[in-house]
Amino acid sequence: MIKRILIAAAFAAVPVVAFAQTTGPIIRDPTGGSTRDPALAEPMFGTFAPAPMHEAAGGMMISDEAAFRNYVMAQHVRSYHYRQPVEVGTMLPARGVTFHAVPTEYGAHGYRYTVVNDQAVIVEPRTRRVVEVIE
Repeated sequence: MIKRILIAAAFAAVPVVAFAQTTGPIIRDPTGGSTRDPALAEPMFGTFAPAPMHEAAGGMMISDEAAFRNYVMAQHVRSYHYRQPVEVGTMLPARGVTFHAVPTEYGAHGYRYTVVNDQAVIVEPRTRRVVEVIE
């Protein structure tokens, strides 16, 4: 009887161990650090597209911010009006914002950009979170 209870407990613990290994995407905070958010992890049986490349904490995503800002302004991307100041970690709405792929020469592969409150921002496409504000 005890053997059956132990076997049942072992089987019950397997999903707990598997769930504990979910790390989620890296979320950068305004102080330059980063954290992982398991609540934003992709579903286990979702798409098989590769995840965007993440860099080390505190690093810049865009290699040349001035050139990238000039590129974005030359594209005449319509600015989305957001009611609050936009900062790293802000989650943009799914509707009303147009996201564009970042050209490869600027180095933020897998990310998107848009203009919010007349500021160019880099966005993680799955979560729509701002990961960098281009000053």
